[in-house]
Amino acid sequence: MRMTRIAAVLLAAVMPAGAQQAVSGTGGGPTLIRNATVLTVTKGTLQNTDVLLQNGKIAQIGQNLSAPTGARVVDATGKYVLPGIIDPHSHMMADGINEGSLSVTSMVRIQDVLNPTAINAYRALAGGVTTINILHGSANTIGGQNATVKLKYGRSSDEMLFPGAPPGIKFALGENVTRKNRQGIPGMGPARYPTTRMGQEEVLRDAFVRAQDYKREWDDHRARVARGDRAAVQPRRDLELEPLVEVLEGKRLVHAHGYRADEHLMLLNVAKEFGFKIATLQHVLEGYKIATEIAQAGAGASSFADSWSYKIEAYDAIPYNNAIMMRHGVLQTINSDSDERVRRLNIDAAKLMRYGGLTEEEALKTITYNGALQLGVANRVGSIEVGKDADVAIWNNHPLSVYANVETTFIDGEVFFDKQRDLAQRQQKEQQRAALLQADENRRGEQGRRTIVP
Repeated sequence: MRMTRIAAVLLAAVMPAGAQQAVSGTGGGPTLIRNATVLTVTKGTLQNTDVLLQNGKIAQIGQNLSAPTGARVVDATGKYVLPGIIDPHSHMMADGINEGSLSVTSMVRIQDVLNPTAINAYRALAGGVTTINILHGSANTIGGQNATVKLKYGRSSDEMLFPGAPPGIKFALGENVTRKNRQGIPGMGPARYPTTRMGQEEVLRDAFVRAQDYKREWDDHRARVARGDRAAVQPRRDLELEPLVEVLEGKRLVHAHGYRADEHLMLLNVAKEFGFKIATLQHVLEGYKIATEIAQAGAGASSFADSWSYKIEAYDAIPYNNAIMMRHGVLQTINSDSDERVRRLNIDAAKLMRYGGLTEEEALKTITYNGALQLGVANRVGSIEVGKDADVAIWNNHPLSVYANVETTFIDGEVFFDKQRDLAQRQQKEQQRAALLQADENRRGEQGRRTIVP
């Protein structure tokens, strides 16, 4: 879905209260946040500190900063400023996340089916979330290409794509791929290879053998062209294998769904065989069993804070999983995998201080800086540093507190959520809704049928 400018204007009339300002393009001027407790994540906690957001960037950090002419000044005394939260595993805004007909669907792209009007994007902003990694579903051993998105709710899908973010792809292991819960059910289709974890490994190896051959064909062709060989014939493009060649060349990040230690260890071994790395093992609820091996392979891990035993693959999950992996040197994050839980990632991070003894900074990194590293955008987001994108949120309490709420969320220096504005406009929205319901074309006839207006 590609939302046009006209559609964006129409959306402004029906979107949640408080969100219209971002659509109109206002609110992007300089903003000076005064006297806040700034949780930089990478450079400690700064008390009674100002943050200047200008030209889409964090322009200055310090005390008693001067406000530029025309700047919006926000008194943040007693409040906290945190980098925008990053969710490394989401399916938000995606219409139909699984192309489940084949076991290898590396040719399909999530960015082509983004729905920028999805209401959960606005709700995520209310939880301080600014960047998400939208992944293909887990019905395939090798699924589709991901989309890294900034939640500029009300803008077009093209404007929401994170510029310069490295491309990625979704892999999946285990029962979601074997689809055992679908076999024999009327209307669910026939069984599809593979139906075992052995078959999943074969699918991976076969796909990358074909990708290696495809890469050699193109390397040979380019070499012949470089030598001036006019008889060189360009190989036929293969949209399935092109993304896998990018994986082999280290140009595309692999995000791999799975739960059990044995299947993730298998994937790490296959990656080693073919000479590429896994960027993140997703969910990886048994990661504590192979934490050393994950760290040695240079893979990251993105898990849940406390979801376990909800299916057979999760029976061996423990609440200390994240802390154990982190202590073994694994780059660790917390993800939501949910359009609703995404709003509470700050609380999920806080749980890691209880289950594993993470420090405050370590816990905050699991929802900010570490996610930026895993997605290859740490030079832009994930911490409060001069020169980085102005993706920050103002909280009324410490973000790791259950009493904390977001007051304002900025992306590239623009306000995309403001709690006070939202509350103020709710009554206006209710009045608009009542007026629409009373309009002649929306009234129902005596028989309960909609009145037709000529």
